[in-house]
Amino acid sequence: MESLRVINLGVEAGGRRILENVNLYIKEGQTFVLFGPNGSGKSSLLSAIVGHPNYRVVQGRITLRGEDITNLSTDERVRRGIGIAFQNPPKVSGVKLIDLLRKCANVAGLSEEEAEKRIDSCAKFVGMEDMLDRAVNDGFSGGEIKKSELLQLMVLDPEFVMLDEPDSGVDLENIAIVGRAIKKLLERDKKEEDRRKSGLVITHTGHILDYVDADYGVVLFNGRISCIGDPYKILEHITKYGYEACIRKCVEERR
Repeated sequence: MESLRVINLGVEAGGRRILENVNLYIKEGQTFVLFGPNGSGKSSLLSAIVGHPNYRVVQGRITLRGEDITNLSTDERVRRGIGIAFQNPPKVSGVKLIDLLRKCANVAGLSEEEAEKRIDSCAKFVGMEDMLDRAVNDGFSGGEIKKSELLQLMVLDPEFVMLDEPDSGVDLENIAIVGRAIKKLLERDKKEEDRRKSGLVITHTGHILDYVDADYGVVLFNGRISCIGDPYKILEHITKYGYEACIRKCVEERR
């Protein structure tokens, strides 16, 4: 069954075309890993999928479980099951993490009692139970920011999970916690036991592949998808030869 489909997508930001003819087909239960050099359009693609207003779709469309969501607001997309953790989320002074988590629980349709149970359980899972009364990301370390973002997603419990470099800026002590949280996020849907979750994860280091069972790797280069294949082989080729050589090798293998 289809989870997310991106069809001939073209995106502009600040009056500049940043994505061109991007096509992705992610089935229910599949996780794709997105590779690419800085400035290639990876974060822009995730922002366009979630409906960030600064990223304007000028070509193509986006569907979620068969429904065209191209023109829906971010709020409507989240309510339909899309969740995202940004690479550099903002500090939100004056808003406690617990209040944001309760809002996530409300969007997830939980009762007050269910919300408190899920928040407590998820906060303990990522080791943030003592930080719930602090302002969101205010004075948080890099690892704490990543765990805070994942905690919000765990409470929201989306069906399609997008993660922008969840392993960047995270020390070795926290990478295992982050990895386990991501694995938990991508487990079978709690609301419908026969429905499996899907995901799209950006990584530069590849550390997250130690924790996520990825089905495909995708290389985004100059705003276009240049290679799709085994994520572990792609990472190996990128590490050894760089992006351009990796793309050439991918093209040669398809011939």
